[in-house]
Amino acid sequence: MKKRFLAVAVAGLMAISLAGCGGGSNSGSSEADKTTAAAADSSQADASKTEASAGGKKINVIAKGFQHQFWKAVEKGAMQAGTELGAEVTFQGPDNESAIAQQIEYLDAAIAQKPAAICFAALDTQASLGSIQTAMDAGIPIIGFDSGVPDAPAGAIKANASTNNLEAGKLAADETYKLIKDKIDGASGTVRIGVVAQESNSQSIVERTKGFVEEMKKNIGEDKVSVEGHDSLKAEKSGAPVVIDVGIPAEVKDADAAAVASAILEKSDLIAIYGSNEFAANAIITANEGLDKIGDGKVVAVGFDAGKKQLQAIKDGLFAGSVTQDPVQIGYKAVELAVKAANGESVSDVDTGALWYTKDNMEDPKIAPCLYE
Repeated sequence: MKKRFLAVAVAGLMAISLAGCGGGSNSGSSEADKTTAAAADSSQADASKTEASAGGKKINVIAKGFQHQFWKAVEKGAMQAGTELGAEVTFQGPDNESAIAQQIEYLDAAIAQKPAAICFAALDTQASLGSIQTAMDAGIPIIGFDSGVPDAPAGAIKANASTNNLEAGKLAADETYKLIKDKIDGASGTVRIGVVAQESNSQSIVERTKGFVEEMKKNIGEDKVSVEGHDSLKAEKSGAPVVIDVGIPAEVKDADAAAVASAILEKSDLIAIYGSNEFAANAIITANEGLDKIGDGKVVAVGFDAGKKQLQAIKDGLFAGSVTQDPVQIGYKAVELAVKAANGESVSDVDTGALWYTKDNMEDPKIAPCLYE
C-alpha cells in the first residue's frame, strides 16, 4: 500500500511539473499551436490565478488580428501598461480580420484561464455572445478596445478604450473639404469624391466611414450631394452636383480592395478619394500604381491610420494627409481600465483621440509617436 501511494504521489507531481511548462506567450501569435497551448493552460487556471496575484493581475488582450501594423502598436501600448502597472499581460489575435472562429478560440481559451480581466476587440459580436456570457457567468470583467464589442449584453462590457471614430471620420472630411472646396465651387459639371472602406461590419470602420460621408454632406450642403455605391450608406439624389462614391470589397483581401479603389480612380469626374483605415489607404496606393491619378495637382487622396506604405505616400506627396489614432494609447488605456475593473473600481469609456497629419507635421512631438510603420 505504501509503494502504491508513493507511485501515485510521484505521478501527480510529474503531471503538475509538466503542466507548469505550458504557460501562454506574452507576445501576439496566430499559430494554431499557441491556441492549443492556451487551451492546455486552462487546466491550470487556479494555479495561474494564484501566480498572477503574486506577480500582478493577469490580463488577456484579444485583438482583431495581426494583419496590420496598427495591432503591433496596440500591443506595444498594452505591454507598456502591463509593465508599469504590474500586470501580467497576454496579447493575441487571429491571422487576419476575417478569422472570426479563430478569434473566438482565443477568447474561449482566455476565459478558461480565469484572468482578472479581458480586453476584447470583437470581429463579430453575435458570434462571440456565447463566450461573452461565459465570461459574465465567471465574473470576469471585459474591457472593449478599438472597435469594442458593439451590441454586447448589458453589463458585459465595463468600458471601452477607443477613438471616437465618428468624430475622427468628420475630422478627415473637414480637412479634405478644405483641399477641394475650390474644385467643388468652380466645377462646371458633376464632381465625385471617392470613399474606400475595408468592410461594412466593424463598428470602428463603419463610424469613420459614416462620419466622413455625413460631415462632407454637411460641408457641401445636403441638397447638393448624392451618396452612391455600396448599399450601407447609399442616399441617391438625382441631379446632385456632387457624388460621394462609396466602395467596399466583398472580402477583406488586398486584391479585392485594390480593384474597388481602381474602379473609383478610373472615373473621370473624381476630385478626391478617402481610405478609412490603413488597409483601405494601402488599396488606393496599390491601385494608383498603374493609374497615376493621385498626388499634387491631381486627385486629392487622404487616408486614416498609418503604416509604412501610407507614411511614404504622404512623404512623396501622393497623399495630402491622413488622420491617425493613437494605437499605443488604445492598448495602454485598455489594460489600465482592465486593471481598475479587476480591482472593483468604477470605470468609464476613454476617448484615445485622433489627429490630422501631413508631410509638414509628421515630426511634431505630438504626432510622431502615433505614426507606426
